[in-house]
Amino acid sequence: MRKWVVFRAEKRQPGWENRKLQHTQSLTKILAEHLDSSDSDIPEPGYRPPEFVRVEQLSDSQYPAANTHYRQGDWEVVRVETYTPEIPLGEFDMVVICYCQYAPINADLKPMPDRRVTVDSFAGDEMAYQDWLKSQEKTAIEV
Repeated sequence: MRKWVVFRAEKRQPGWENRKLQHTQSLTKILAEHLDSSDSDIPEPGYRPPEFVRVEQLSDSQYPAANTHYRQGDWEVVRVETYTPEIPLGEFDMVVICYCQYAPINADLKPMPDRRVTVDSFAGDEMAYQDWLKSQEKTAIEV
């Protein structure tokens, strides 16, 4: 099931003046968006979306802008709304809106897991996945 999960700040939450859309710099209540193609459950009240952090000293030169760590975020889901199309012909089977309140916590930073590429990374396209694997073998041989 393909879900679009939007994390949105409730009314009158701090930091509103810093939440801007990247391309227009317009103010927004959107905190984060996740595209989820798994069969996992949707977030429930109490869930905290992860916050991603880049620790400069631990960054990988191959991925200089990549995040190195994550932690539980300071925003907590307080209510959830779901919307499903009457006729499922679009890109998403469900849109999930998670309304959040700012509730800071002192969560530990955890290192990002190693990157794993699977056929799911190519939306189940086995041919594209095999092509990618071959390109990686070629790159490893050249190095």
